[in-house]
Formats: sequence, structure tokens, C-alpha cells
Amino acid sequence: MKTLTLLTGAGMSAESGIATFRDANGLWEGHDVMEVATPDGFRRNPDLVLEFYNQRRRQLHTVKPNVGHTTLAQMEKEFKINIVTQNVDNLHEAAGSSNVLHLHGELLKVRSTKDPNYIIEWPGDLHLGDCDPNGRQLRPHIVWFGEEVPVLEEAVVRVQEADAVVVIGTSMQVYPAAGLIHFARPGVPLFYIDPKPATLYDIANPLEIIPESASIGVPLLWEKLKKVWG
Repeated sequence: MKTLTLLTGAGMSAESGIATFRDANGLWEGHDVMEVATPDGFRRNPDLVLEFYNQRRRQLHTVKPNVGHTTLAQMEKEFKINIVTQNVDNLHEAAGSSNVLHLHGELLKVRSTKDPNYIIEWPGDLHLGDCDPNGRQLRPHIVWFGEEVPVLEEAVVRVQEADAVVVIGTSMQVYPAAGLIHFARPGVPLFYIDPKPATLYDIANPLEIIPESASIGVPLLWEKLKKVWG
């Protein structure tokens, strides 16, 4: 069975109604990302940060996977599917995908501010005073700017083992995620699905661009792979 590794970003979930992480002004839902997505921001104003993610969590409960998500789940019948996502939503899992790695954390989980290994499911609001068993404040299980990406090495392995690598809905311009495509084995084809694809630099592997949204582009990709891989 062929292995397909997908690198998905904000464009993957945009059709479901999930806002992209930040716009051209460095804002996320009207907030400066440095105020709501950094350790310093959390130290300065924890109430603001917690409420910001509470709002994102509430929004997530109102949306559903789109055709792009559900098609990837269906493709597991024919291929080994590895998903490496920059998204913090759970839409890949909700659609039925079984092998999802979240580079930047998960919105429906929280962790201890002192013990990074204490991570639990948390579907509702998180407030000051919500603590781990040792009385230490919980925080969103999100990788903020300035923090290490703990699953990066695992993501590299998933790209290295792929028979094809697919980029969906991300410009691949922000590191360390942007560097992942360069770990594809020589000759492994790359596919890029995005209605407004960015320029991918220093690509030695064969590259095919599908200038469509995820809901249109992923089914097209599946048809292409059926013809190539039988």
C-alpha cells in the first residue's frame, strides 16, 4: 500500500468556516497575535488569552468537516494516509482520519503550565483557577510563537516515508513547518492544492500544482493517484 503524507494548513479548514490563523496585519480574529499566541502574552494577560481560546473552542463546536476532510478519510481505504497539520482544530479526526499529527497543538486539549506532559481533553471553557492535580494552572495545548514544536521530528519521519507528499491550504513559508517538504525522498512527487498557491522555493522533486480549494482539489488528487498508482 502506497504512503501519502499530507501537510495541511488553514486553507484546509477555511471552507468549514474556521478563520485563518492570521491576516496580513498580524491579527487573529481582531487580536494582535503577540497578545494571544505567545508565552509573554499569557503572562501579561492570562484572562484575555484564555477567553480568546474559549471563543475559538466554542466556534469549533459549530462547524463540520468539509469535502476535503471527508475525502482524505475515505482515501484510507486505498492508501496509508499520514496527515501533518498546522491546524489546531479537530476536523480531520471528525471526518474519520485516523493518523493525524498536530504540529501546533490541539484546541480541544489543555496542558499544565508546569508539566508539559500533563495533557487532557478539554471541550469547554478554560478559566483561571482550572488546575492540574498538583494545583498548577492549565493553559491551552497550543504551540505559541517562540515555543518549540515538540512533534517536529515525528513529522519529518512521516514525510521521509511518503511515496507522495501533498501540501494543502498553506503557503509553506513559515518555519519550521515550511522545511518539511525538503525531507521528501528524491524523486517523490509533490502536489500542491491551493486556490492561490504561493511560490515554493528550492524544490528539487517533481511538483504539480492543483489551483483549487481543498473540497475540489482533494477529490481531483485522488483521481490522479488512482491513475498513477492503479
